Amino acid sequence: MNNSSSFLFEPKKLVPFLKALKWQQIRQRNMIERPFLPHSVWLLQHSSCYTLGRGSDNKNLYFEENNAPFPLYRIDRGGEVTHHLPGQLVGYLVINLNRYETDLNWYLRTLEEVLIDVLDSLGLKGERMSGLTGVWCKGFKVGSIGIGCKRWVTQHGFSLNVDCDLSGFNAIVPCGLNNVKVGRLNYWIPSLTVSNVQPLIRESIQKKFGLNWKKTSIFSY
Repeated sequence: MNNSSSFLFEPKKLVPFLKALKWQQIRQRNMIERPFLPHSVWLLQHSSCYTLGRGSDNKNLYFEENNAPFPLYRIDRGGEVTHHLPGQLVGYLVINLNRYETDLNWYLRTLEEVLIDVLDSLGLKGERMSGLTGVWCKGFKVGSIGIGCKRWVTQHGFSLNVDCDLSGFNAIVPCGLNNVKVGRLNYWIPSLTVSNVQPLIRESIQKKFGLNWKKTSIFSY
């Protein structure tokens, strides 16, 4: 089997966060047990929720954890609190880094490159901030990245704000970064929607990781 083979899942409807998490957990466990299974990539949108990474600090919440404005989940990725919602494109990658580089810094920087290349395709300049993870455009953070990894098989991934309502970010300190300005791509391209951006993300992931997409019906949407 070609080591660069990957299943691609693109649900048409909003996916509850815990459902997508379960898909990843199943696939990660299977890949740990059978290292040469194809990689898996999901491109989707979530209904509104917040997620907290490993060791996240509740001081980054402007509400009580048991009284959140949207469902709140503490999960096993790196990073602090973030917000998922419709109009934000989320990418989850369950890939075996043993086939690339067993280096999480390399992996994080490659995910940033995926987003930067997408912005470039749209005529926008995506930027990194020294010492931080994510992607900025004109001083606004538009892309967030948080990953998990077991035995070099990854989980979780990135989010890119396209045409979402950003008001939910006012209830948190996004990614634990004080004074960060959160933005979305349709600030600069007003007609832009997730459906416009998703093919660009798909192409960028495929190129950066050298993937060959495979069709499957493993997961029911």
